Amino acid sequence: MMPRAEIPEKFRFVQSLRTPCYIVDEALIERNLDILASVQERTECRILLALKGFAMWSLFPAIRKRLCGVAASSLHEAILGREEFSREVHVYAPAYRDDEFEALLEIADHIVFNSISQWQRFRSAALRAARPVTFGLRINPEHSEVAVRLYDPCAPGSRLGIRLADFDAAQLEGITGLHFHTLCELNADALERTLQVVEQKFGPYLDRMQWVNFGGGHHITREDYDVDRLCRIIEDFRARRSLLVYL
Repeated sequence: MMPRAEIPEKFRFVQSLRTPCYIVDEALIERNLDILASVQERTECRILLALKGFAMWSLFPAIRKRLCGVAASSLHEAILGREEFSREVHVYAPAYRDDEFEALLEIADHIVFNSISQWQRFRSAALRAARPVTFGLRINPEHSEVAVRLYDPCAPGSRLGIRLADFDAAQLEGITGLHFHTLCELNADALERTLQVVEQKFGPYLDRMQWVNFGGGHHITREDYDVDRLCRIIEDFRARRSLLVYL
């Protein structure tokens, strides 16, 4: 425990609280939202809140004023996003249960599949959805930026996303977007290098899409993050591809 003398004055009130509990600096949340909103305004991209990282729904009224939706990785996260955030609900998971997939079709706006075979398995049900839902595929550009292999989605042997060798263009009917997630708390330079590889390998397929999701792992609100570089990367990409970009 930090000695009382070392606790900043504005935080000393916490010593009177019953614990465990969560304490949120709302001013810092607003500062972060200002940065994210500025990226959206400058580039016309759409930024999603990853619920696996932050799902404190008491703050959703403030967050949903600035961000475009949520990224969920399970049925219950998707339900939380639909009921409490009430904007776009994007879902990606390495695997889906048959019964839960039917429920997701009633909740999600975008569903991303991890493999061609997974898309083949659920395609009939997906295309029969009673409400508008768009579908995408997660790709694996086989380009590593994460130093620790345990956290690297592109590490050798990874089963997250579709490698170019396994990508079957004949199976794209009903697919409107591609998704890649290769970063972990990294700066804009890592995205720039990754995107170069993505376009080199999957460029012909991007041309057939309506949207692309650059995934998470962008530490945009970090003090040393190069926001101007991120905006330039997105703007240049959209000038080349005319696709809607999600982060």
